[in-house]
Amino acid sequence: MTIELASTRTVEKPWGRSDLRPWSDAGRANGKIGEIWYERTDSAAHEPSLLLKLLFTLEPLSVQVHPGGAFARSIGEARGKSEAWYVLSAEPGARIALGLDRRLTSEQLREAIADGSIAKRIAWRQVARGDVVDVPAGSIHAIGAGLVIAEIQQRSDTTFRLFDYGRSRALHVEQAVAVADAEPALAGPLPKTLGPGRTLLVSSSHFVLEKIDALPRSKWGVRAPHETWLLLHGHARVGLLNAFPGEAVFLEDEETTVQAGALGMQALIAYDARRPDMMMLRRLAEASFTPPESALRQSSRFRRRHNFPIA
Repeated sequence: MTIELASTRTVEKPWGRSDLRPWSDAGRANGKIGEIWYERTDSAAHEPSLLLKLLFTLEPLSVQVHPGGAFARSIGEARGKSEAWYVLSAEPGARIALGLDRRLTSEQLREAIADGSIAKRIAWRQVARGDVVDVPAGSIHAIGAGLVIAEIQQRSDTTFRLFDYGRSRALHVEQAVAVADAEPALAGPLPKTLGPGRTLLVSSSHFVLEKIDALPRSKWGVRAPHETWLLLHGHARVGLLNAFPGEAVFLEDEETTVQAGALGMQALIAYDARRPDMMMLRRLAEASFTPPESALRQSSRFRRRHNFPIA
């Protein structure tokens, strides 16, 4: 039985930002932080199968593709890499790309990588706060500038780059051609209401991603037999833990409660399952929980000044 406040690790990327506020105070004057990883507090604990991240893009990421499980195992990796994105913040005109504008043969894809035209063949579209994108393994994809994205993915760092905007990093032509679905992407399912306060965003063969909207001072029962990650907006008490906006809680084989603070709570919840777990969350009652005055002030200031909604 496990419930713990996740630790965080910053990862520098050439497309990242030096200032991550209001999302984090972890920015660096002399470096570009592209990702914040949420991890188990105990470094000796077993490695989770999922990885929760925040992405911060000042410049576009590379055009890339991730392998599925069979190809990943053939090169000695434990698993493939499917992922999903939830847009937390988007500057006007911010874009992502998923799939191609038309189907390409393997040879046409290889040529498009070689001459750089692949960057024009991917299907770009504008996104806004609250948009959800399902990115199965094999999908050619890219993330543009001006975005803050919450990402849940299979725990793998295997990425094959097809185009990198002249950053002098290696491309992976043959691997990309071998694993890519070189065609337009299928339309993803629309968000679906699962019950009061629960919205299903993505249900894949590797994880489920939901959005939770909890009314002020409401109390929820949580049953988490699966590996589960909870990314908070708004102050809440998860079991005996006080959690604040931008923090994450890890649960596994655990039953506990979540008590929303006086301003309510929104959260993303991702768990290792093949279909939504209808028994995972249930509304209990109004809670007697009153957050400390300092916590209430912090949460109020954060919302008023920084606009951190999970829309």
